[in-house]
Amino acid sequence: MFVPSGAGAAVMKQFGERGMDKAGIKLIGTGDVTDDDQLNDMGDVALNVVTSHHYSTAHPGATNKKFVDAFTKANKGLRPNFMAVGGYDGMRVIYEAAKKTGGKGDGTALLEAMKGQLWESPRGPMFIDAQTRDVVQNIYLRKVEKKDGQLWNVEFDVIKDVKDPGKTK
Repeated sequence: MFVPSGAGAAVMKQFGERGMDKAGIKLIGTGDVTDDDQLNDMGDVALNVVTSHHYSTAHPGATNKKFVDAFTKANKGLRPNFMAVGGYDGMRVIYEAAKKTGGKGDGTALLEAMKGQLWESPRGPMFIDAQTRDVVQNIYLRKVEKKDGQLWNVEFDVIKDVKDPGKTK
């Protein structure tokens, strides 16, 4: 299943109210179904839901731990989600491009400085494809699990360096 961002909690509530989880129906979807900042409010009906997505608050790694800690502290305990990490990475790309151009603000110079950037994001390794200017990133397969009384999207596999499937060259 796919749902628009923010609708996952309502879908999970309806999934439980209709007894679909108790009937043995397995829910598989995109990561916005179990959005990290809404996941704990979904309750145990979300347990074992399998999703694929480019970010999880539970992603292992020092860069993500530092990001989650800072975000949580700055936002009174709120978990970062895929939109938060997207904003973080977008600002990082702009900052690095501006630094590379010496603060030169014209669009062409900034765009050229963005091409080929490679970095360790809170979501894992990423780069900007110099030919297409698209983000190349890992897509993680995740399963909702309970740890220390909270629900988490726990990664169990990865598809590395996924490019935009709509682009062909």
